[in-house]
Amino acid sequence: MSQGRTAPLRLQDVQVTDALWKREMELVRREVIPYQWEALNDRIDGAAPSFWMHNMKAASRAIAQKKHGKYVPRQRLDGMVVEPKDGETPLDDGFYGWAFQDSDGYKWLEAVAYQLAMRPDEKLRSQAQVAIDAIVAAQEEDGYIDTFYTILGREKAFTNLKDHHELYCFGHLTEAAVAWKQATGREDLLNVARRFGECIARRFGPEGERGCPGHEIAEMALIRLYDETGEEKWLDMARFFLDVRGTEPNPFALEDERRGRARNRDNYRYYQADRPVRDMDEAVGHAVRQMYLASGMTDEARLTGDRAMWQACLRLWKSVVKEKLYVTGGVGGTHVGEAFSRPYDLPSDTAYSETCAAIGLAFWARRMLEAEIRGEYADVMEMALYNTVLAGMAMDGRSFFYVNPLECDPAACRTDERLSHVKSVRQKWFGCACCPPNIARIVSSLPAYIATANENEIYVHLYAGCRMKARLGLGQVEMEICADLTRAGHVTARIVKGQGEGVIAFREPGWTKGASFVCPGKRAFEKDGYWRFEGAWREGDEVVIDLPMPVRVLAANPMVRETAGQVALARGPFTYCAEEADNGKGLHLLRVDPRTASEAEIRTVVIGGAELPALTVKGERLCGDDRPLYAEWKEETGDTVDITLVPYFAWNNRGEGEMRVWLNTK
Repeated sequence: MSQGRTAPLRLQDVQVTDALWKREMELVRREVIPYQWEALNDRIDGAAPSFWMHNMKAASRAIAQKKHGKYVPRQRLDGMVVEPKDGETPLDDGFYGWAFQDSDGYKWLEAVAYQLAMRPDEKLRSQAQVAIDAIVAAQEEDGYIDTFYTILGREKAFTNLKDHHELYCFGHLTEAAVAWKQATGREDLLNVARRFGECIARRFGPEGERGCPGHEIAEMALIRLYDETGEEKWLDMARFFLDVRGTEPNPFALEDERRGRARNRDNYRYYQADRPVRDMDEAVGHAVRQMYLASGMTDEARLTGDRAMWQACLRLWKSVVKEKLYVTGGVGGTHVGEAFSRPYDLPSDTAYSETCAAIGLAFWARRMLEAEIRGEYADVMEMALYNTVLAGMAMDGRSFFYVNPLECDPAACRTDERLSHVKSVRQKWFGCACCPPNIARIVSSLPAYIATANENEIYVHLYAGCRMKARLGLGQVEMEICADLTRAGHVTARIVKGQGEGVIAFREPGWTKGASFVCPGKRAFEKDGYWRFEGAWREGDEVVIDLPMPVRVLAANPMVRETAGQVALARGPFTYCAEEADNGKGLHLLRVDPRTASEAEIRTVVIGGAELPALTVKGERLCGDDRPLYAEWKEETGDTVDITLVPYFAWNNRGEGEMRVWLNTK
C-alpha cells in the first residue's frame, strides 16, 4: 500500500455535467427511485411483489402486540420464503418474501440520500422519512431490528447467520444510515444502526460467541460507520468478523452442529469461509459475497496497515482480473450458486454475471484505489461501471436485468432449461430484488468514483464531465472537467476558482495509445498509470488531455475455451455487441476479419432517447442452408455485410432480439 492514501470527494462537492452520466443520474432521480418506491409498496402491476413496507409495518405491530403480551408468531421459521396464502391481504401480519428483504428498502434509502446530498427534493425527503419512521417503530427495545425474526419469532434470532442474512441487513441499514446523516444531518436512522450494532456486539465478539456474516457487507459498512463516527468499536467489530471467518472452530460449522446439520467444508467455500481471509488466493463462491468481502478486507488493510490482509487482497485481485473477469466488467460465470467458476471458465450464453456482482467489483476497485493509486484498479472500475452496471437498468429506468449474458437467443432462453436464468428482456421487478436498488445507489453516488483526494493530492480516475471542489495544500480549488467519452477522448481540466499547492493527477486509461497530457508551468511525471502535475495552482490553470480512442479488437486468453476463434470490439470504456435490431437473426453466422476490424466506422445512433456511439465493421454472413448436419469440410465464404455494434450497456432497449458480444472470425 502507498502512504498517500486517498478518499472520495463529498457528493456535495461534485456536480456531474457529463452527457452520459448526468442522464443516468437524472433517470435514477426522476424515474427509478419513484418507481422503486412504488415497488417497495407493492404497487407495480405485473411485477414480483416486494412486501418491504408491509413487513416493516407488520413488525412494528408485532412489537406493539408483544408489549401487551398478546404476540404469537403466526408462521413457521423452517423456510427462507413465506408466500401469502390465498385470500390474505397486504394488511395481514405475516412475513412475506425472502428473509433478507429489509435490505432492499435500505438500499433504496441510501440511493435517496445520495440524491438529496446533491439536490434538495422535499417530496423525496418526505417519502424517505415515512420509511425511516417505520424502521424506527420496528426496532425492538434492545436494538434488534430484522422483520423476518421480529414477525416470525425472535427466539431464533442470530441462530442462522450463514443463511438468514441478519448481519447483511445490518450492513445495508448502516450504509443507508451514514448516507442519510451525511445528506441531511439527521441521526434518526444512524441511531437505529448504532443500537442494532450494539445489540450484535453484545452477542458476538472476543468475549462472546463466534460468528460472522453469511452474506458479507457488514464489514465494509462497519468501517464506514467508524469513518463517520470515529468510534473504535465499529472498526473492532469489523476486524472480529474478518478474523474469525474461516478459522477454527469455524463459526458456520458451529451453527450447523447446533442445528443438527453435517459440517461441509466444501459448502463453506461458497461463503468464502473455508479458510482464513488472510490465506485467500482465489475468488470463489457466491460472486457478490466475494466482492463485498474483498471490499471490507481492503478497507481494513487501508486503515490498519495490515500487510497480510493487503497481500490477500492483491492475490484476490489477480485471481479476478487475470482469470475470472468478463470483457464487459462482469464477474461470476455460473448460475449454480450465482458464483465464480474455475479459472478461465467464462461462458457467454450461460453467463450469470449478476448486476450486483459488477457493482461489488466497482466498490472493491474504488477501495483498492483509496489504498494504493494504480491505474489498473481504475481501469477495472471503469469497465464495470460503463458496461455491466449500466446494462442492469433499461434506459427508461423501469425494468432491470439480474443476469447479464454476453450472448442471448430469446428462443433458446424460452425453451432451454440450461438458460432458464437468462432473461431476453429486462424485468419490472424481482422477488429477490437486490439488483434494482443496488443500481440506484451506485449510479446516485457516481461522484465518489470520479476522483479521490487527500490533503495535498487530487486524483482523477474517470473522465466524466463535472465540476468539483477539493482541498489542495493550504487552499481549495474548484476544477471543471470537460469530457464526453461517448464522442471523443479530448479532455480539458481547468481551475475555475480558488488556489492551492500540490499534485493534481490524471489517469492514463489502459484503452488508449499515444495519450498526451499537457500542463505548462507544472512539474510533470508519470507513475503507476497516472500523470501527476505538481506546483502552485490558481484560476485559469489548465491541463489539456488527448486520449486517442481507437477501435480495439480483443481476443481472450487461449485458456478461455468458450471464446476460441472469436473477437470482441471495444472503444474507450465501452465494450460493444451486435444486436438483431441492426443485423437480423442468426448473429452466430456473422464473421469479421480481426486484421481489419479496427477500421470500423464510428457513427451516432439514438437508443432510448440518447445519442450513443455505434461501430460499423465490414464482415460476412454465412448461409444457413439445407445441407446435411455433417459434411466434408470446405472453405466457405459468405455474403459481404456491414455489421453494426452498439455499446453493450444499451442492448435490449429496442425490443427483444438476439445479442452477441463475441463475434466469429474468418
